[in-house]
Amino acid sequence: MTTMDSPKGRVRWSLIGCMFAISAIAYLDRVNISIAAGSIQREFGLDNVQLGWVFSAFLLGYALFQTPGGWLADRFGPRKIVTLGTIWWGVFTALTALMPAGFGAALAALLLVRLALGVGEAVLYPASNRMVASWIPSQERGIANGIIFAGVGAGAGITPPLITYILVNYGWRWSFWVCALIGLAAGAIWFWIARDRPEQHPRMSREELAHIQAGLPPQKSGDSARRAVPWGRIFSSKEVLALTFSYFSFGYVAYIFYTWFFIYLSNVRGLDLKASAWYAMLPFIAMATCSPLGGWIGDQLTRKYGKRVGRCGLAGVGIGCAAVFLALGTQAADARLATLVLAGGAGALFLSTSSFWSVTADVGGNYAGTVSGVMNTGNQLAGALTASLTPVIANQFGWNAPFLVAATLCAFGALAWFLVDPGRALVKS
Repeated sequence: MTTMDSPKGRVRWSLIGCMFAISAIAYLDRVNISIAAGSIQREFGLDNVQLGWVFSAFLLGYALFQTPGGWLADRFGPRKIVTLGTIWWGVFTALTALMPAGFGAALAALLLVRLALGVGEAVLYPASNRMVASWIPSQERGIANGIIFAGVGAGAGITPPLITYILVNYGWRWSFWVCALIGLAAGAIWFWIARDRPEQHPRMSREELAHIQAGLPPQKSGDSARRAVPWGRIFSSKEVLALTFSYFSFGYVAYIFYTWFFIYLSNVRGLDLKASAWYAMLPFIAMATCSPLGGWIGDQLTRKYGKRVGRCGLAGVGIGCAAVFLALGTQAADARLATLVLAGGAGALFLSTSSFWSVTADVGGNYAGTVSGVMNTGNQLAGALTASLTPVIANQFGWNAPFLVAATLCAFGALAWFLVDPGRALVKS
């Protein structure tokens, strides 16, 4: 039996736990602006469409640097790259707070700062997947990725009440200062405890090292294997293309919650600031719960029935259920009931999270960072599209329409998993 309490050792799980914390902080840094949006809009005279541009600027930088970020993690290792990323995003989070009141070029400055913040955060999950590919046996990757991505829900979930409290008591700028300091501290801790490979870690036992190495898929070794990225195989692989499209669908839905959900509850559903803050937590609690749950279920199904069922089947069912919940949520007249149903959609969506990253680690092998970066580019481009397109669709067709568009994309994203063979590696050993 392989668990986090296994006598085989726990060093790998301490790194997974640290990555969970960094994941949570990353989403705290990116979601804080949606909570502080009203104050920022009033101070700098921005309308909803302009605010959507600011949201999209982050996601554009984030999307464009996913593949380079993955390559950097493959080339230089996740220890250095995650550390540099946390320093980078700490600096640009602080720069947001430094913007003076009444600044005439506030919109342009916000666009540039958020674009740069996105570039810094882009390295996180490809580097995380590079670490998983080197540290986590294949049969444990579902729960490992589930824990890491539970940080998404945890970070986004604590953001509404935390940022609301700081905003009400100290002003919106302090919410960015606090986030910047937390991020810098997490980066320092990561550099202290992390290593790129298990055999490099001073606390690694022989038993745990043997267990890890026995569960890793065969991979080519040596720096040359990592440098000569097989771009042609990556971009012609039906697995990579299907995963990227499905993750595009995933991202379109997820970023409605990250960017517009708090505003939707307060401005459209009529909840006051404090009620909006608490109800806005529900989708993120569902994400934080269902991400590791999906990883655990996926590992169990994989052991019994293979990866086609444990990875692909689970992902397809989860994303398909999310489509149903999103469509039903638009029909609920009561704001609180609608929030619960939509939160169910967010939870169902995140049942699939570990499948995306586990399959890219298996398919990518030595190029897991690069492959997952390509896949996550689709996710973030969808997020940028959501951030800007949601208010436009809502203005033209009402606020039910953005959720129905998202539900339709979910349906197609679920079907894409039928094209994925998780046993088909890019490069055979």
